[in-house]
Amino acid sequence: MAGELPVRKNIRLKHYDYKEDGYYFVTICTDFKQPLLTYSKIKNIVVAELALLKEQFSGLEIDCSVIMPNHVHIIFILKDLDKTLSQIVQAFKSITTIKAKQALPLQIGKRLWQPNYFEHIIRNENALAKIREYIQNNPDVLKIKFEEFYKM
Repeated sequence: MAGELPVRKNIRLKHYDYKEDGYYFVTICTDFKQPLLTYSKIKNIVVAELALLKEQFSGLEIDCSVIMPNHVHIIFILKDLDKTLSQIVQAFKSITTIKAKQALPLQIGKRLWQPNYFEHIIRNENALAKIREYIQNNPDVLKIKFEEFYKM
C-alpha cells in the first residue's frame, strides 16, 4: 500500500538480555552511508559525545573506537548497567544528530544515522583481540569475518 513504511527486520537475538555484562562490537552507519563524518564539526561532536557516554551511563566503558567517513565502530563494555545496549546506542545517535543539525543544518538532512545499527556480542578473548585489531586497521580492512575469530 502506498504510504506504508517498510517493515524493518529485527537483527537482535530474540532471547538475549542486552543488559548483560560483556563486550559488544557496534557499528553505526550514517544515513544512506553519506560521508558526513568528514565534516570536522560533526566528527568532533561524535568524538565528544562518545566520551560523554561513560558519564551518562554508569557501568559503561568504551574499549576502543574508530570514526570513519560514513560509520563508527565501537566496542562497548557493559558492567552492572541498568540500560540496554539499544538504549545506549539510541541516546548516542539522538544527541549527536541534534548537535550535528545545529552545527551544520544544511549538510544534515532528516537524520545523521541510519535507523538501525549492527552489533556483535564478543564471546571470548581471541575474538576481542581480533575485533580490536580490525577497528585499529579499519581504514585498510574490507569486511570483518566473525566466524574466523571463534576457530581454535
